[in-house]
Amino acid sequence: MSTLASLEERALADLRSCTEEAALRAWKTRYLEGEVDQAVKKIGTLPPAERPTYGKQVNELKKKLTAEYESALAAEKERALERSLASAPLDVTLPGRPVQRGRLHVSTQTLRSIYAIFADMGFQIYRSPEVEDDETNFGLLNMPEHHPARDMWDTFHTTRPGVLLRTHTSPGQIHVMRELCPKPIRVILPGMCYRYEAITTRSEIMFHQVEGLAIGEHVTMADLKGTLIAFARRLFGDQRKVRIRSSYFPFTEPSIEVDVDCIVCAGEGCSLCKRSGWLEILGAGMVHPVVLRNGGYDPACFSGFAFGMGPERIAMLTYAIDDIRQFWANDLRFLRQFGT
Repeated sequence: MSTLASLEERALADLRSCTEEAALRAWKTRYLEGEVDQAVKKIGTLPPAERPTYGKQVNELKKKLTAEYESALAAEKERALERSLASAPLDVTLPGRPVQRGRLHVSTQTLRSIYAIFADMGFQIYRSPEVEDDETNFGLLNMPEHHPARDMWDTFHTTRPGVLLRTHTSPGQIHVMRELCPKPIRVILPGMCYRYEAITTRSEIMFHQVEGLAIGEHVTMADLKGTLIAFARRLFGDQRKVRIRSSYFPFTEPSIEVDVDCIVCAGEGCSLCKRSGWLEILGAGMVHPVVLRNGGYDPACFSGFAFGMGPERIAMLTYAIDDIRQFWANDLRFLRQFGT
Protein backbone atom coordinates (compact mmCIF):
# COMPACT_ATOMS: atom_id res chain seq x y z
CA MET A 1 0.00 0.00 0.00
CA SER A 2 2.89 2.36 0.75
CA THR A 3 4.19 1.73 -2.78
CA LEU A 4 0.83 2.79 -4.24
CA ALA A 5 0.78 5.92 -2.08
CA SER A 6 4.29 6.82 -3.21
CA LEU A 7 3.33 6.21 -6.85
CA GLU A 8 0.31 8.47 -6.51
CA GLU A 9 2.37 11.24 -4.93
CA ARG A 10 5.05 11.11 -7.64
CA ALA A 11 2.53 10.92 -10.47
CA LEU A 12 0.52 13.92 -9.28
CA ALA A 13 3.65 15.98 -8.69
CA ASP A 14 4.90 15.26 -12.19
CA LEU A 15 1.46 15.97 -13.67
CA ARG A 16 1.39 19.42 -12.11
CA SER A 17 4.75 20.21 -13.69
CA CYS A 18 3.52 19.42 -17.24
CA THR A 19 2.94 22.71 -19.07
CA GLU A 20 2.21 21.54 -22.61
CA GLU A 21 0.26 18.78 -24.35
CA ALA A 22 3.30 16.79 -25.42
CA ALA A 23 4.49 16.59 -21.80
CA LEU A 24 1.04 15.45 -20.69
CA ARG A 25 0.99 12.65 -23.23
CA ALA A 26 4.46 11.58 -22.18
CA TRP A 27 3.19 11.53 -18.55
CA LYS A 28 0.33 9.27 -19.62
CA THR A 29 2.73 6.84 -21.28
CA ARG A 30 5.00 6.74 -18.22
CA TYR A 31 2.36 6.39 -15.52
CA LEU A 32 -1.05 5.24 -16.78
CA GLU A 33 0.36 2.93 -19.46
CA GLY A 34 3.51 2.11 -17.52
CA GLU A 35 3.81 2.08 -13.74
CA VAL A 36 0.09 1.88 -13.00
CA ASP A 37 -0.38 -1.03 -15.42
CA GLN A 38 2.56 -2.80 -13.77
CA ALA A 39 0.92 -2.26 -10.39
CA VAL A 40 -2.30 -3.82 -11.68
CA LYS A 41 -0.45 -6.85 -13.02
CA LYS A 42 1.15 -7.31 -9.59
CA ILE A 43 -2.22 -8.48 -8.18
CA GLY A 44 -1.59 -11.99 -9.49
CA THR A 45 1.67 -12.30 -7.52
CA LEU A 46 0.14 -11.46 -4.10
CA PRO A 47 -1.18 -13.97 -1.56
CA PRO A 48 -4.92 -14.60 -2.06
CA ALA A 49 -5.83 -12.88 1.22
CA GLU A 50 -4.18 -9.60 0.17
CA ARG A 51 -5.51 -9.43 -3.38
CA PRO A 52 -9.01 -7.90 -2.70
CA THR A 53 -7.68 -4.97 -0.69
CA TYR A 54 -4.74 -4.32 -3.00
CA GLY A 55 -6.91 -4.67 -6.11
CA LYS A 56 -9.43 -2.14 -4.79
CA GLN A 57 -6.67 0.37 -3.98
CA VAL A 58 -4.89 0.03 -7.31
CA ASN A 59 -8.15 0.44 -9.26
CA GLU A 60 -9.01 3.56 -7.31
CA LEU A 61 -5.53 4.90 -8.01
CA LYS A 62 -5.93 4.26 -11.73
CA LYS A 63 -9.33 6.00 -11.83
CA LYS A 64 -8.00 8.99 -9.93
CA LEU A 65 -4.92 9.44 -12.10
CA THR A 66 -6.99 9.01 -15.28
CA ALA A 67 -9.43 11.70 -14.15
CA GLU A 68 -6.59 14.04 -13.21
CA TYR A 69 -4.91 13.48 -16.57
CA GLU A 70 -8.07 14.13 -18.59
CA SER A 71 -8.77 17.28 -16.60
CA ALA A 72 -5.23 18.55 -17.09
CA LEU A 73 -5.32 17.73 -20.82
CA ALA A 74 -8.61 19.59 -21.32
CA ALA A 75 -7.29 22.60 -19.43
CA GLU A 76 -4.09 22.63 -21.51
CA LYS A 77 -6.06 22.48 -24.78
CA GLU A 78 -8.13 25.44 -23.61
CA ARG A 79 -4.98 27.41 -22.75
CA ALA A 80 -3.44 26.48 -26.12
CA LEU A 81 -6.53 27.81 -27.91
CA GLU A 82 -6.36 31.08 -25.96
CA ARG A 83 -2.67 31.46 -26.81
CA SER A 84 -3.42 30.80 -30.49
CA LEU A 85 -6.18 33.40 -30.58
CA ALA A 86 -4.00 35.95 -28.79
CA SER A 87 -1.04 35.48 -31.12
CA ALA A 88 -3.03 35.23 -34.38
CA PRO A 89 -6.41 36.98 -34.04
CA LEU A 90 -9.25 35.71 -36.22
CA ASP A 91 -10.16 38.08 -39.04
CA VAL A 92 -13.90 37.61 -39.50
CA THR A 93 -13.84 39.72 -42.66
CA LEU A 94 -11.83 37.11 -44.59
CA PRO A 95 -13.80 34.94 -47.04
CA GLY A 96 -14.74 31.53 -45.70
CA ARG A 97 -13.51 28.23 -47.04
CA PRO A 98 -15.79 26.93 -49.80
CA VAL A 99 -17.93 23.94 -48.86
CA GLN A 100 -17.94 21.31 -51.56
CA ARG A 101 -21.45 20.58 -52.78
CA GLY A 102 -22.79 17.08 -52.81
CA ARG A 103 -24.40 15.55 -55.87
CA LEU A 104 -26.95 12.95 -56.79
CA HIS A 105 -25.75 9.39 -57.22
CA VAL A 106 -25.59 8.33 -60.86
CA SER A 107 -28.29 5.69 -60.20
CA THR A 108 -30.57 8.36 -58.73
CA GLN A 109 -29.97 10.61 -61.73
CA THR A 110 -30.89 7.77 -64.09
CA LEU A 111 -33.99 6.88 -62.09
CA ARG A 112 -35.19 10.48 -62.12
CA SER A 113 -34.73 10.66 -65.89
CA ILE A 114 -36.84 7.50 -66.24
CA TYR A 115 -39.51 8.87 -63.89
CA ALA A 116 -39.74 12.13 -65.86
CA ILE A 117 -40.14 10.39 -69.22
CA PHE A 118 -42.91 8.08 -68.04
CA ALA A 119 -44.62 10.87 -66.10
CA ASP A 120 -44.96 12.72 -69.40
CA MET A 121 -46.66 9.60 -70.78
CA GLY A 122 -49.18 9.55 -67.94
CA PHE A 123 -47.58 6.86 -65.75
CA GLN A 124 -47.70 7.18 -61.97
CA ILE A 125 -45.12 5.83 -59.50
CA TYR A 126 -46.25 2.94 -57.30
CA ARG A 127 -44.07 1.54 -54.50
CA SER A 128 -44.21 -2.11 -53.49
CA PRO A 129 -42.48 -4.09 -50.68
CA GLU A 130 -38.90 -5.32 -50.96
CA VAL A 131 -39.73 -8.32 -48.73
CA GLU A 132 -42.22 -10.65 -50.39
CA ASP A 133 -43.81 -14.03 -49.89
CA ASP A 134 -42.96 -16.83 -52.31
CA GLU A 135 -46.46 -16.91 -53.77
CA THR A 136 -46.44 -13.22 -54.79
CA ASN A 137 -42.84 -13.25 -56.03
CA PHE A 138 -43.30 -16.40 -58.10
CA GLY A 139 -46.61 -18.26 -57.92
CA LEU A 140 -48.98 -15.44 -58.86
CA LEU A 141 -46.64 -14.49 -61.72
CA ASN A 142 -47.29 -17.81 -63.47
CA MET A 143 -44.40 -19.64 -61.81
CA PRO A 144 -45.90 -22.26 -59.50
CA GLU A 145 -43.70 -24.33 -57.21
CA HIS A 146 -41.06 -26.40 -59.09
CA HIS A 147 -41.61 -24.37 -62.27
CA PRO A 148 -38.31 -24.39 -64.23
CA ALA A 149 -38.49 -20.62 -64.81
CA ARG A 150 -37.71 -20.11 -61.12
CA ASP A 151 -34.14 -21.06 -61.91
CA MET A 152 -33.83 -17.73 -63.75
CA TRP A 153 -33.84 -15.94 -60.37
CA ASP A 154 -31.36 -16.89 -57.61
CA THR A 155 -33.19 -16.02 -54.42
CA PHE A 156 -32.33 -14.74 -50.94
CA HIS A 157 -34.61 -16.64 -48.55
CA THR A 158 -35.18 -15.48 -44.97
CA THR A 159 -35.33 -17.63 -41.82
CA ARG A 160 -39.12 -17.47 -42.04
CA PRO A 161 -40.41 -20.13 -44.47
CA GLY A 162 -41.92 -18.70 -47.62
CA VAL A 163 -40.58 -15.17 -47.03
CA LEU A 164 -37.83 -13.82 -49.27
CA LEU A 165 -36.20 -10.68 -50.66
CA ARG A 166 -37.88 -9.92 -53.96
CA THR A 167 -35.85 -10.96 -56.97
CA HIS A 168 -37.57 -8.49 -59.33
CA THR A 169 -40.13 -5.69 -59.17
CA SER A 170 -42.73 -7.77 -61.01
CA PRO A 171 -44.55 -8.80 -57.77
CA GLY A 172 -45.62 -5.16 -57.61
CA GLN A 173 -47.91 -5.90 -60.54
CA ILE A 174 -50.01 -8.15 -58.32
CA HIS A 175 -50.17 -5.54 -55.53
CA VAL A 176 -51.25 -2.68 -57.77
CA MET A 177 -53.76 -4.79 -59.72
CA ARG A 178 -55.45 -6.04 -56.57
CA GLU A 179 -55.53 -2.53 -55.15
CA LEU A 180 -56.97 -0.80 -58.24
CA CYS A 181 -59.06 -3.55 -59.92
CA PRO A 182 -61.20 -3.06 -62.03
CA LYS A 183 -59.85 0.43 -62.88
CA PRO A 184 -57.42 1.03 -65.75
CA ILE A 185 -53.77 1.06 -64.68
CA ARG A 186 -50.74 2.95 -65.93
CA VAL A 187 -47.90 2.84 -63.41
CA ILE A 188 -44.17 2.33 -63.03
CA LEU A 189 -42.87 0.40 -60.03
CA PRO A 190 -39.27 1.33 -59.16
CA GLY A 191 -37.30 -0.25 -56.34
CA MET A 192 -34.40 -2.37 -55.15
CA CYS A 193 -34.13 -6.07 -55.99
CA TYR A 194 -31.89 -8.80 -54.57
CA ARG A 195 -30.42 -11.95 -56.09
CA TYR A 196 -28.07 -14.53 -54.66
CA GLU A 197 -25.46 -14.31 -57.39
CA ALA A 198 -21.69 -14.13 -57.65
CA ILE A 199 -20.55 -10.50 -57.71
CA THR A 200 -18.77 -9.74 -60.97
CA THR A 201 -18.23 -6.77 -63.25
CA ARG A 202 -21.66 -7.48 -64.80
CA SER A 203 -23.74 -8.74 -61.86
CA GLU A 204 -24.48 -7.62 -58.29
CA ILE A 205 -26.51 -9.03 -55.42
CA MET A 206 -28.60 -5.85 -55.23
CA PHE A 207 -29.72 -3.49 -57.97
CA HIS A 208 -32.57 -1.20 -58.97
CA GLN A 209 -35.33 -2.13 -61.37
CA VAL A 210 -38.16 -0.13 -62.86
CA GLU A 211 -41.24 -2.16 -63.72
CA GLY A 212 -43.99 -0.74 -65.91
CA LEU A 213 -47.61 -1.87 -66.12
CA ALA A 214 -50.57 -0.69 -68.22
CA ILE A 215 -53.97 -2.38 -68.16
CA GLY A 216 -57.17 -1.44 -69.94
CA GLU A 217 -59.91 -2.80 -72.17
CA HIS A 218 -58.08 -2.20 -75.47
CA VAL A 219 -54.33 -2.33 -74.70
CA THR A 220 -52.37 -3.93 -77.53
CA MET A 221 -48.83 -4.84 -78.51
CA ALA A 222 -48.82 -1.72 -80.71
CA ASP A 223 -49.32 0.38 -77.57
CA LEU A 224 -46.38 -1.38 -75.93
CA LYS A 225 -44.10 -0.88 -78.95
CA GLY A 226 -45.03 2.79 -79.24
CA THR A 227 -44.42 3.38 -75.53
CA LEU A 228 -41.02 1.71 -75.51
CA ILE A 229 -39.80 3.33 -78.73
CA ALA A 230 -40.81 6.75 -77.42
CA PHE A 231 -39.06 6.03 -74.12
CA ALA A 232 -35.83 4.85 -75.77
CA ARG A 233 -35.61 7.90 -78.00
CA ARG A 234 -36.40 10.29 -75.15
CA LEU A 235 -33.69 8.71 -72.99
CA PHE A 236 -30.95 8.03 -75.54
CA GLY A 237 -31.72 10.61 -78.24
CA ASP A 238 -34.10 11.04 -81.17
CA GLN A 239 -31.57 9.57 -83.58
CA ARG A 240 -31.55 6.16 -81.88
CA LYS A 241 -32.67 3.11 -83.81
CA VAL A 242 -34.79 0.61 -81.85
CA ARG A 243 -34.91 -3.15 -82.40
CA ILE A 244 -37.51 -5.51 -80.93
CA ARG A 245 -36.75 -9.22 -80.55
CA SER A 246 -38.84 -12.17 -79.39
CA SER A 247 -38.02 -13.48 -75.91
CA TYR A 248 -39.54 -15.43 -73.03
CA PHE A 249 -40.78 -14.36 -69.59
CA PRO A 250 -43.26 -16.52 -67.68
CA PHE A 251 -45.49 -13.55 -66.77
CA THR A 252 -45.86 -12.11 -70.30
CA GLU A 253 -47.06 -13.66 -73.56
CA PRO A 254 -45.86 -12.79 -76.12
CA SER A 255 -42.57 -11.54 -74.67
CA ILE A 256 -40.01 -9.23 -76.26
CA GLU A 257 -36.63 -7.63 -75.60
CA VAL A 258 -35.76 -4.13 -76.76
CA ASP A 259 -32.37 -2.99 -78.10
CA VAL A 260 -31.04 0.37 -79.26
CA ASP A 261 -28.18 0.89 -81.67
CA CYS A 262 -24.92 1.35 -79.79
CA ILE A 263 -24.48 4.88 -78.45
CA VAL A 264 -20.69 4.64 -78.83
CA CYS A 265 -20.24 3.21 -82.33
CA ALA A 266 -23.70 4.05 -83.77
CA GLY A 267 -24.19 0.43 -84.78
CA GLU A 268 -20.78 -0.09 -86.37
CA GLY A 269 -19.61 -2.53 -83.70
CA CYS A 270 -17.37 -1.92 -80.67
CA SER A 271 -16.36 -3.50 -77.37
CA LEU A 272 -19.35 -1.98 -75.52
CA CYS A 273 -21.89 -3.68 -77.78
CA LYS A 274 -19.70 -6.78 -78.22
CA ARG A 275 -19.33 -6.02 -81.92
CA SER A 276 -23.07 -6.53 -82.48
CA GLY A 277 -23.97 -2.87 -82.96
CA TRP A 278 -26.91 -3.21 -80.52
CA LEU A 279 -27.42 -2.69 -76.77
CA GLU A 280 -30.20 -4.46 -74.85
CA ILE A 281 -32.07 -2.02 -72.59
CA LEU A 282 -35.18 -3.84 -71.30
CA GLY A 283 -37.57 -6.78 -71.47
CA ALA A 284 -41.33 -6.54 -71.96
CA GLY A 285 -44.47 -8.23 -73.20
CA MET A 286 -48.23 -8.50 -72.97
CA VAL A 287 -49.38 -9.47 -69.48
CA HIS A 288 -50.07 -13.20 -69.32
CA PRO A 289 -53.78 -14.05 -68.86
CA VAL A 290 -52.91 -16.06 -65.73
CA VAL A 291 -51.27 -13.01 -64.17
CA LEU A 292 -54.22 -10.80 -65.11
CA ARG A 293 -56.60 -13.27 -63.50
CA ASN A 294 -54.44 -13.50 -60.35
CA GLY A 295 -54.55 -9.70 -60.12
CA GLY A 296 -58.35 -9.69 -60.27
CA TYR A 297 -58.84 -8.75 -63.95
CA ASP A 298 -60.85 -10.84 -66.41
CA PRO A 299 -58.57 -11.61 -69.43
CA ALA A 300 -61.66 -11.76 -71.61
CA CYS A 301 -62.34 -8.07 -70.93
CA PHE A 302 -58.93 -6.60 -70.09
CA SER A 303 -55.46 -6.74 -71.55
CA GLY A 304 -52.21 -5.09 -70.61
CA PHE A 305 -48.51 -4.79 -71.14
CA ALA A 306 -45.56 -4.85 -68.76
CA PHE A 307 -41.88 -4.02 -69.05
CA GLY A 308 -38.84 -4.03 -66.81
CA MET A 309 -35.44 -2.37 -66.95
CA GLY A 310 -32.34 -1.93 -64.80
CA PRO A 311 -31.29 1.71 -64.22
CA GLU A 312 -27.73 0.66 -63.43
CA ARG A 313 -27.52 -1.15 -66.76
CA ILE A 314 -28.90 1.89 -68.56
CA ALA A 315 -26.34 4.10 -66.80
CA MET A 316 -23.57 1.66 -67.78
CA LEU A 317 -24.66 1.89 -71.42
CA THR A 318 -25.04 5.67 -71.31
CA TYR A 319 -21.65 6.37 -69.75
CA ALA A 320 -19.74 3.30 -71.01
CA ILE A 321 -19.17 2.02 -67.44
CA ASP A 322 -17.63 -1.45 -67.53
CA ASP A 323 -18.00 -2.51 -63.87
CA ILE A 324 -21.36 -2.54 -62.05
CA ARG A 325 -19.58 -2.82 -58.69
CA GLN A 326 -18.63 0.85 -58.99
CA PHE A 327 -22.23 1.83 -58.20
CA TRP A 328 -21.94 0.48 -54.65
CA ALA A 329 -18.24 1.09 -53.91
CA ASN A 330 -18.82 4.68 -52.65
CA ASP A 331 -15.65 5.80 -54.42
CA LEU A 332 -15.92 9.59 -54.74
CA ARG A 333 -13.50 9.57 -57.67
CA PHE A 334 -16.11 7.59 -59.59
CA LEU A 335 -19.23 9.37 -58.31
CA ARG A 336 -17.95 12.91 -58.91
CA GLN A 337 -17.84 12.28 -62.67
CA PHE A 338 -21.61 12.38 -63.06
CA GLY A 339 -23.38 15.73 -63.00
CA THR A 340 -23.49 18.34 -60.24
